[in-house]
Amino acid sequence: MEAVLAVTYRCNARCDMCHTWRFPSDKSREVTAKEFDKLPKMRFANITGGEPFLREDLDEIVQIVKPKVNRMVISTNGLLTKRIVKFMEKHFDMGIRISLDGFLESHDKVRGIPGAFDKALHTLIELKMLGIKDLGIGSTVSDLNYKDLRYIFTFAESMGLELPINIVHNSYYFHKMDNSIEHKEDIVMEIQWAIRRYLRSWKIKNWFRAYFTDGIIDYIYGRQRRLPCEAGENMFVLDPHGDIFPCNMLDIRMGNLREKSFDEIWHSKEALVARAKVARCDLDCWMIGSVVAPMHKKIWKPSLWILKNKFLTNTSTCE
Repeated sequence: MEAVLAVTYRCNARCDMCHTWRFPSDKSREVTAKEFDKLPKMRFANITGGEPFLREDLDEIVQIVKPKVNRMVISTNGLLTKRIVKFMEKHFDMGIRISLDGFLESHDKVRGIPGAFDKALHTLIELKMLGIKDLGIGSTVSDLNYKDLRYIFTFAESMGLELPINIVHNSYYFHKMDNSIEHKEDIVMEIQWAIRRYLRSWKIKNWFRAYFTDGIIDYIYGRQRRLPCEAGENMFVLDPHGDIFPCNMLDIRMGNLREKSFDEIWHSKEALVARAKVARCDLDCWMIGSVVAPMHKKIWKPSLWILKNKFLTNTSTCE
């Protein structure tokens, strides 16, 4: 079981590709730290938002969720450096991803905040100096920033940072339905460059990242996704109001954690309806949350792709 735990929809960024900040959750009505104790055992959980570090009780939430999870990562825009560093000093054993969607002015433009790049970079350096092991960058590629992908990739490599790459999507979760990809050929060229860099690595995790990143090309061209979606079966999304959804693409409520136990929600009629809608979904999205679990379940598919593209094809030259 994997989960996306959106602890707040409040945000201190003004991102172009996500308008969650326009629809902030009411601080007084957000799920309390105690209510997170109703969650089940999970293989992985991503704590996100909005901006999760705006939750004053984030430490308490993590203390409750941590024993339920094999691995936990928190995603942040990196603007609240002091708060983030203080938090990670206490939670050394969890991962953190700082959003970096371009270099210098490009990142500031995407995030809608002057100086956002400098603040995110400062946070990354502080966490690197702190010695956080599971430290990385999260980068969402779009028409606004694809020209910076090689800079971000090279920077991440030089700093020894994890770097998962995503592509811009439309979703109820982002309150954005007019994102589009106009420079398809140019973006695909940059993504193919990144795939070759992943494959050149001798870090096994990067080989599987190469497979995931290759699937982004299918999404860009509107092709059917190469792995079936099992959202609502092996993953769920919890929003700040306690509502549980199968994923962050389909606005299909399965139940509310404040009203029922997780087990009751997971085996409810609403959950069955949600899974049936997932099975008929034609969005063919390719987001890490709904792809990783199928990759684990059908491990031979990415493994065969890796065998073909790393070991049977020459990937030693990267321009």
